[in-house]
Amino acid sequence: MRRWADKLFIYEINTWVWLNKLSQQYGKKITLDNVPDEALDRLDKPNVDFIWLMGVWKRSEFARKNALKYMHEYVGALPDLTEDDVIGSAYSIADYQVDERIGGREGLAKLRARLKERNLGLILDYVPNHVAVDHPWVHEHPDYIIMGKPKDARERQSDFFRHKDKRGKTVVLAHGRDPYFPGWSDTAQLNAFNPALRDAVTETLKDIAQQCDGVRCDMAMLMMNEIFGGTWEGYVLGVPETDYWPTIIPPIKEAHPEFMFIAEAYWNKEAQILQQGFNFVYDKTFYDRVMEDDVQHLRDHLVASIDYQKHMVRFLENHDEPRAYDRLGPEKSFPAATLICTLPGACLLHQGQFQGYLVKLPVQISRAPVEEDHADLYDHYLKLLKETRDPIYQNGQWYLFDLNSAGEDDETYFNLLAYGWRDEAKGNYRLMVVNITPMASYARLPLGFWGELAGSRWILHDVGDGATYERDGDEMTGEGLFIELKPFESHIFRFQRASQAETETASAR
Repeated sequence: MRRWADKLFIYEINTWVWLNKLSQQYGKKITLDNVPDEALDRLDKPNVDFIWLMGVWKRSEFARKNALKYMHEYVGALPDLTEDDVIGSAYSIADYQVDERIGGREGLAKLRARLKERNLGLILDYVPNHVAVDHPWVHEHPDYIIMGKPKDARERQSDFFRHKDKRGKTVVLAHGRDPYFPGWSDTAQLNAFNPALRDAVTETLKDIAQQCDGVRCDMAMLMMNEIFGGTWEGYVLGVPETDYWPTIIPPIKEAHPEFMFIAEAYWNKEAQILQQGFNFVYDKTFYDRVMEDDVQHLRDHLVASIDYQKHMVRFLENHDEPRAYDRLGPEKSFPAATLICTLPGACLLHQGQFQGYLVKLPVQISRAPVEEDHADLYDHYLKLLKETRDPIYQNGQWYLFDLNSAGEDDETYFNLLAYGWRDEAKGNYRLMVVNITPMASYARLPLGFWGELAGSRWILHDVGDGATYERDGDEMTGEGLFIELKPFESHIFRFQRASQAETETASAR
């Protein structure tokens, strides 16, 4: 399989919504165990590596009843919403068993095998911070949950709730939360400091690891000793000597060495969470810089070492964020797509992103509205994903170039990003120049780092529109390649020696 490469592509699918749409399309109930071949072939078409099936675990009935109170908030996404469409949050998990209504464990196993035939791996969710209030642990092991006092249940009702344990005793338990917001009312907060809970989590993840190739861990930084201790100060005692993830991850890796851990993590904890055993971590800084048109701060962010960047997950949208096409607009969506597909690190793509969908779906509903497909954006993504299957994106050397002014008093070069991939031994080069701003911009781009370009003439093939340009290697490595980009324009140039191009043309005759 195409995994553990330096450049991975992960495609997130809202599982219930996907199966619902297929059921409507084929006129019968589609679950994980009878997805039509052509539907799976469509997943393989974009040349991604992993399918992330978001929301396969058993949904909480309590969470569904709770979600029904908020139907007025969901109709903005689905105007013809009915109660049947409300299934409860995908992140209020009643049990780590594949929901029987979508095919159960056997259905998932069949689908995984069929994905593997198509060279696709499988990613599933894991939510370390909390479980649903009706998860078995809440009833059978309330000690796994943060406990409060009767006063908390009276005075902090958004953060605590009363519950009868298996002995019939009423206890006060905490709702799951992060330090900056009230508790999530359909969840119970797990006690990351409890050794018994850590053991139970390890066993749960071992079982999950038998069913997929990796997990995306929701808000992974919340379980770090430093953050967890601060969030629940006064309710937990005795910080463990070993942090949470260095306790949890090694036993899973020992049993499944190639199992992948992906962290959703924020608050500048990315480097630390990688050191604790994760393979990849969300790059929220990249997301923020792109959305804000903050080119220079984005460039500063990309100065980080390649060894660090290879572990970043770049994204423009996911189930937590607004739709990229809605936030970026039609024009900016194109250069932004070029960035995430051609920069180092993993790339997270979201169902509907290729088509330019606008509606951000609540994770509590199982159906999506019909939206317009934007074929030009879809074709752009397919072209990018085909291009990034070239070995240079796996084996090449990445470099972030400096840009100079194209003329006196012209500072538009600050709007541009330029970087490239090189495999000198094979004479393989790619150069990307991207403008994510609404200004026409100009620059001189010295390619002195690719000194071997000197002494030859080169044909630059534009991967996007097929145009070709002949340029002098001495000029490109000296004064620099002259660059002119329209607003929101991007280029990917493939380099070929002019002499080689002439030989190939003569041979073709």
